[in-house]
Amino acid sequence: MALHARGRTGRGAEELAASLLEARGFRIVARNWRRPEGELDIVADHAGVCVFVEVRSRTGEDFGDPLETVNPRKRAQIIRAARLYLDQEPLFSSSFRFDVVGVTFYPDGRAPHCVHVEDAFRTDG
Repeated sequence: MALHARGRTGRGAEELAASLLEARGFRIVARNWRRPEGELDIVADHAGVCVFVEVRSRTGEDFGDPLETVNPRKRAQIIRAARLYLDQEPLFSSSFRFDVVGVTFYPDGRAPHCVHVEDAFRTDG
């Protein structure tokens, strides 16, 4: 897949994820928070909890579920970025968690399928 098409798919997935989260009562605090050391797709407040949301997407089902792509290496990257965020940004909560939203787009025109996994993983300490 061409890089620009991949970027469009990622942006589309993040738009869908943000809409899904807002519909579920989340308040989006930041999107595409980036630093040289890491990035976070979505930072949200949900009932007083700071939620770091990783958004993963796939076009079609040939390469598996997008949730499967949040492997130990990716989790470590997200945790590193979250720690940096907590060090650099004003805190609005004393607790946090990590959610994942997987979005599958279908080339045949079917509506995208979104799955939101709350508390998808935890830090090791």
